[in-house]
Amino acid sequence: MIAVKAKDKLLALEAELGKQGLLSDTPPSERALASTTPFACDVMPFEQWLQFIFLPRMHQILDNNIPLPTAMNIAPMAEHVWADKTDYRHIISILTELDNLVSKA
Repeated sequence: MIAVKAKDKLLALEAELGKQGLLSDTPPSERALASTTPFACDVMPFEQWLQFIFLPRMHQILDNNIPLPTAMNIAPMAEHVWADKTDYRHIISILTELDNLVSKA
């Protein structure tokens, strides 16, 4: 049940990123994808991290029945990065719901 809800939240997140024009057609470099810095903030914008690292990894976890993380705190980073972007409140809301859903699993 949690996996289905999480999958729905991921799809909603991707749709909202697209609606806000935050999806990129160009993937980050291999170097950027290999970043070990939290949220790869040293080499790519947060929205690219969501699109090219977070979303694919979460889909992989759910599609392969890999246990979900025991705690997730993505929304606070979104709030920090987009503090002045009121248009992105819905993205942050989806991330908050996803954080709460996964952390309760």
